[in-house]
Amino acid sequence: MTLACAALDLTAQGRILCRGLDLVVAPGELWGVLGPNGSGKTTLMHTLAGVREPDAGAVLWSGRPLASYASRARARHIGLLPQHEHAELWGTALDYVLLGRYPQAESAFAWRDADVREARAALEEAGVAGLASREYGTLSGGERQRVRIAQLLAQEAQCMLLDEPLLHLDLHYQGRVLALMKRLAKQGRAVMMVLHDALWAARACSHVLLLDGAGYASSGPTSELLTRGALERLYGCPLREFVDGTARYLVPEI
Repeated sequence: MTLACAALDLTAQGRILCRGLDLVVAPGELWGVLGPNGSGKTTLMHTLAGVREPDAGAVLWSGRPLASYASRARARHIGLLPQHEHAELWGTALDYVLLGRYPQAESAFAWRDADVREARAALEEAGVAGLASREYGTLSGGERQRVRIAQLLAQEAQCMLLDEPLLHLDLHYQGRVLALMKRLAKQGRAVMMVLHDALWAARACSHVLLLDGAGYASSGPTSELLTRGALERLYGCPLREFVDGTARYLVPEI
């Protein structure tokens, strides 16, 4: 069960973001998507999730065009954590996470006991079980982000696309979320995340996709692509490299 795109073209505001992209995201892989601001990372994630149509090419799930799936069936296979929310929820954190059960639910009008159990399990896995009865609107930005991740977990999609999952999170919870994504990938999920920190990508991701915002993209194993030269070209800034045993770390010169 793989997510793939073939000869994918993406444009925005007359700019070519991506040209002829071929990509396969397989179960067990954890992908990091890196690129400068405005390079098309969010546009790509929305396209891979079926929220946006590509300008050319196709997105495929298990070899079948993603557009041929009904929206609810598509959501059973592919889950998206958007970067931003566009609506407020009047309810608790548990109510919010339960919305992620819609693709799996037997009825759109009532939750089964099993749906509630899965939602509570997702809150526990995301480390926010203690927030279940809190009003969602009263949560801090970091608390909301972790509850949003719990909603995605409750969806039980085989492929998870996360647009900036570390947004608003302190260092401790950034590490916890990345450890969780690594664990899910090892359990057989396909996971792709937009990240801004090459350090985290190097530590957590098996593969990376680099978007330069001018139509060029490169993809492959993290160990091969995350080099000092590649990242300096990508971000247009000098980097310093630190080596600790077999690990290499790249940080901007300041």
